[in-house]
Amino acid sequence: MPGDHFIAKASKTIGARGLRWTGKLNVPIYRLSGGRLANKIGDGPVLLLTTTGRKSGKRRTAPVLYLPHGEAMVLIDTNGGNEKLPGWSHNLKASPEAEVEVGRRKTAVAARVATGTEREELWCAAATQYAGFDDYLGWLERTPSVWVLEPVGERPAAGVR
Repeated sequence: MPGDHFIAKASKTIGARGLRWTGKLNVPIYRLSGGRLANKIGDGPVLLLTTTGRKSGKRRTAPVLYLPHGEAMVLIDTNGGNEKLPGWSHNLKASPEAEVEVGRRKTAVAARVATGTEREELWCAAATQYAGFDDYLGWLERTPSVWVLEPVGERPAAGVR
């Protein structure tokens, strides 16, 4: 299996458009296999993130490397070291409600951007899991956002207390 630094260089080489096309192939494979295939980048796990398009209003699904963090999931919008932000990051900024699929399990989540000490700790943990993040940081002129996706609890039905 190729190492993280090799994978990072390959993702930078294919560019943002190549990553989008790779993602479009990854999603059906992941879903059909229940997450048994197309579920890793290096040793890092991949989830499917479904957001609402900020312009189109359509639901969009992208495979994203994540860091499990308790019940939450941490995503970093490096876009494979490409300067252009991934669409899912724009979409979460516009509407932080989303859905994640890990294997066959779907979970509604609320997204927020980590800041300060929390951001630094989560970045270090994510870079320990997938060393390519530090490569991306060296290539980017922007500062990647560290997203925390927290499960949304069951809400009582209207009128029920």
